[in-house]
Amino acid sequence: MAFGAILERFIEMSPIPVMVRALLERVLTAEKLESCFENVAEKQYTRELLFSSLFELMSLVVTKTFSSINAAYQSRKVDIGVSITSIYNKLNGLETGVSAALVQDTAREMSDMVYQLKGECAPLLPGFRVKMLDGNCIKATEHRLKVLRDNAAGALPGKSLVLYDPALEMATHVFPCEDGHAQERSLLSSVLNVFETGDVIIMDRNFCVRTFLFGTAARGAFSICRHHKQMPYVELDELKRVGDIETGEVSEQWIEIENEDGTKAKWRRIVIRLEKPTRDRELEIAILANLPESVADAKLVAKLYRKRWTIETMFQELEAYLQSEINTLGYPKAALFGFCVALVAYNVMAVVKAGMRAVHGEEKIANEVSGYYIAGEIGRTHEGMAVAILPQEWEVFQTMKSEAFIAIFLRMAGNVKIEKYKKHKRGPKKALPKRAASQGKPHVSTAKLLKEIKKSP
Repeated sequence: MAFGAILERFIEMSPIPVMVRALLERVLTAEKLESCFENVAEKQYTRELLFSSLFELMSLVVTKTFSSINAAYQSRKVDIGVSITSIYNKLNGLETGVSAALVQDTAREMSDMVYQLKGECAPLLPGFRVKMLDGNCIKATEHRLKVLRDNAAGALPGKSLVLYDPALEMATHVFPCEDGHAQERSLLSSVLNVFETGDVIIMDRNFCVRTFLFGTAARGAFSICRHHKQMPYVELDELKRVGDIETGEVSEQWIEIENEDGTKAKWRRIVIRLEKPTRDRELEIAILANLPESVADAKLVAKLYRKRWTIETMFQELEAYLQSEINTLGYPKAALFGFCVALVAYNVMAVVKAGMRAVHGEEKIANEVSGYYIAGEIGRTHEGMAVAILPQEWEVFQTMKSEAFIAIFLRMAGNVKIEKYKKHKRGPKKALPKRAASQGKPHVSTAKLLKEIKKSP
């Protein structure tokens, strides 16, 4: 398919921003965004300000194209046609259900694209859908709201549980909560509704709750969960050593867990005696699993639990590559919407990486490509590309058949020059030397110190 000369030049020289824009045109059209809002919103309604306009403004901030909602608004003021006060009023009242539906709906469509591209990662457990569950608390905001101004404590605008698919490298569901102090366990009833037969959920000890583990099993899903010491169990046999993995010695035993309603079930308790302590200085961790031994032995379960770091990496990348936590948004609904838009942006980048995996290979992308440089190019190129390429030129991505879209997407992935986004792995950190303090000398001259070094033999 032929495009305009300028668009073709971008496809050839800077394909990743074009891939992103093509995905946005296909998955995040104004019609789909408005449909998402109308299907979920219970109290808010659309009059002059469209939900799609809010999404566009927030995405410009999340991708670091603009530093704030106000700055993004100034660039789109004429097109939006409402005041900045109206923007903030709409953001501050945006229902969390809309934000959650935005992530889920777009993730479903983008997941299908990853499979069509044949760009998914190798499965961690063939024949099963492995997923990671973890929580994220949005960092404290500025004290802009009147209710916060005379309070010195950190203002937490909310937290979320996120379900992550490591095969897609994508967040598939989010469960936002406005109460920043809420226990993650209070959100678990909503999480159960999205589990399906054949899912394997890997999670930390915060989710080691009997009703949740039994509820997961009732959905036909399996759990690999770190044991919380407060959860009781009955030993059915002795702990027996079964072998070693990279991090230590693995032992296993059968236990019985009783649910609050009296229901009982047999589980495996797998203990790893670590060679190096955890961040909490623990030398032993215990994992509970109800996967059949024929599917995963104790050593494989231990290795699968080690993969839980992938969702923590996602949270780190959200903070490093995108502006996922906007500390000027004090109202919980607005802050949570910003976090959810960041998840959508992260998922868009995941589809781009899937296309690159399909062309260049999984190992090359995993070992050599840095998401930091990808995000940087997208942010730098966005405005210039918007000026150079007319809006109607992008509309072709909305209407082309799926096979044609996948073909052009793979063509663009083939144009990506991997060396532009190469990771720079740092060596081991060196211990910091002790710093000498001189009384009465709060400052030193760097220039003088450098001269002294040159003079010394």
